Amino acid sequence: MAAPSAAGLSWRLRAWLPRLTQVRWSRYSPSFLEPEVNKELYRKPWEELSEEEKEKLELKAVQPIKAAPPTVSSSVFSDPMISKFTNMMMKDGNKVLARSLMAQTLEAIKRKQLEKYHKAPEDEKETIECNPYVIFHQALKNCQPIIGLSSITKGGKTYQVPVPLKDNRKRFLAMKWLITECRENKNRRMLMPEKLSQELLQAFNNEGPIIKKKHVLHKMAEANRAYAHFRWW
Repeated sequence: MAAPSAAGLSWRLRAWLPRLTQVRWSRYSPSFLEPEVNKELYRKPWEELSEEEKEKLELKAVQPIKAAPPTVSSSVFSDPMISKFTNMMMKDGNKVLARSLMAQTLEAIKRKQLEKYHKAPEDEKETIECNPYVIFHQALKNCQPIIGLSSITKGGKTYQVPVPLKDNRKRFLAMKWLITECRENKNRRMLMPEKLSQELLQAFNNEGPIIKKKHVLHKMAEANRAYAHFRWW
């Protein structure tokens, strides 16, 4: 007698097994409210609040609230972009070390810019940026490529086709290039915060190897523009 096939067995078992739905279990009951980390809501006077906001605040006074996840913070120093960069820089789950390196990098940027500020003449002091957070964001923005290359196979051949990049991909490439440059092309005696602060300041001024790498990618995409029509597969 021939053994039943897998399809036949699944059809027979379907009538006997109850239908199971995947449930994501939570330690909190549905009565718990979501945490609110926006401080501006609590700073508003009671008279300026809408009826809906007043009801929410009254509910929070009597209903339990979930604990805020570790990635959410109400601190003025909390920056999601720096947190993402710290996570990418982390190795073997050692987040304490990654945060320490990031803090030392921002401190090194601040020290270098303040030293440059005090040595500069009076008419140039206004043009020197001393805020490390502004320098980090501008450097990251300068490193982001606009267009990239994607491998597409047509007729047995693989072509490098220029494609526009999404915002997430742009940020990922900029962060990856910065971290890779600091790890691979760093002097043995130079510490990671020193090298990273140097690369960020160069990228802030549209200089350095990361900016060159971005221009090389743009030139390759320009050279392969004849294959751009292969993108519409």
